[in-house]
Amino acid sequence: IISTPGSRILSYAPTKITTMGKGGQSVQTSSRNEIKTGKDGHWVSPYNPLDPKAPKLPSKGEIKAVIPKECFERSYLHSMYFVARDTVMAAGCVYIAHQTLSTDVPADLASVDALKWFLGWNTYAFWMGCILTGHWVLAHECGHGAFSPSQTFNDFWGFIMHQAVLVPYFAWQYTHAKHHRRTNNTMDGESHVPNTKEEMGLKNGVERHGGYAAIHEAIGDGPFAMLQVIAHLVIGWPLYLLGLASTGRLGNDGKPLDGDIIDHYRPWSKMFPAKVRAKIALSSIGVIASWVGLYFVAQEYGVLPVTLWYMGPLLWNQAWLVLYTWLQHNDPSVPQYGPDEWTWVKGALSTIDRPYGIFDFFHHKIGSTHVAHHLFHEMPFYKADVATAAIKAYLEPKGLYNYDPTPWYKAMWRVAKTCHYIDELNGIQYYKSLEDIPMSKDLKKD
Repeated sequence: IISTPGSRILSYAPTKITTMGKGGQSVQTSSRNEIKTGKDGHWVSPYNPLDPKAPKLPSKGEIKAVIPKECFERSYLHSMYFVARDTVMAAGCVYIAHQTLSTDVPADLASVDALKWFLGWNTYAFWMGCILTGHWVLAHECGHGAFSPSQTFNDFWGFIMHQAVLVPYFAWQYTHAKHHRRTNNTMDGESHVPNTKEEMGLKNGVERHGGYAAIHEAIGDGPFAMLQVIAHLVIGWPLYLLGLASTGRLGNDGKPLDGDIIDHYRPWSKMFPAKVRAKIALSSIGVIASWVGLYFVAQEYGVLPVTLWYMGPLLWNQAWLVLYTWLQHNDPSVPQYGPDEWTWVKGALSTIDRPYGIFDFFHHKIGSTHVAHHLFHEMPFYKADVATAAIKAYLEPKGLYNYDPTPWYKAMWRVAKTCHYIDELNGIQYYKSLEDIPMSKDLKKD
């Protein structure tokens, strides 16, 4: 593992950790991994491509050779079992809510009953959204061809499950495949493509002249980080689908967009080549039909019941899916690559595995086995544990496996505070933070 200035290595053995840093301090604990940390104690990626001693990257074929072949075997029954499991859980959640909650707003909003009503529906929304994210992940598997040996079977079930949560299945299938093809590419990447310092409102790298840089100065570090969290988790997904945030900088023809919006709904959007336009239209028709259905249900039963039963869980579902993509590829120590430096292997190995506790069960371990998923998206998720163990055993000794043990909610807060922009689009770039930029008033004093 590479140790760069300002970092330290936590060498994990079964019975102790030896913390090597300035002064040769050591502490005792128990684990089996090796973790590199910075001066602030936060996890740091072991791979630094700027280090002259950086290891040579293996090929995709060399990595695949260490994974048991059975990890790539797809099963109709195994996959459909998880569809049934998640659907039963969703039905159970609805049943419990139906038996214990009312859609009628309590007469006295200051009463204990009103508090119970509010907490009850929010609890339902959280857990139902959590369960529906499992369906979303299964549809995501369908899009990758990892659900079964038949892509027709995959598309049938993927379309149903994604339309149920208002996702344009074929459009997202296409753009998500691009996300895998161009991971951490500053120009041609897809979803969570980093902003440059100019796009953040910085001039000459230190002068704030508008945009997010000005907002950060106006509200401060903590509130700006909270704004990042809210923007990502609450409105990030619809903005992305509308082409208003987080998309790449190039159209499907490889040419700069020059201000054109690339949304997921128009078949003629520059996001898509002509050969997939019919599928894009089908996805958009499906989403429109879902919204029309919701409209008629609201007409029949009222807007509030639809909001409580469906829109609340949908918001949590969207928050989870954005969270995963945000955290699995972003950290101030993980590189972003310009077109002159990017390769597929570099991008794939910039993925980070993280622990998600109980949510791994609901979300099919999409976040804790994400490195394996990005290397081999055609692999079914229920084999990803075995594949991850093999990949880790091969890559970790080389200093090429990213595993951040930080709890996901702490990692989210750190990314919100530190991953704001990159300097430019070419070369090897690392995220920088607006918190490190002087305030305008301080510059004037100087």
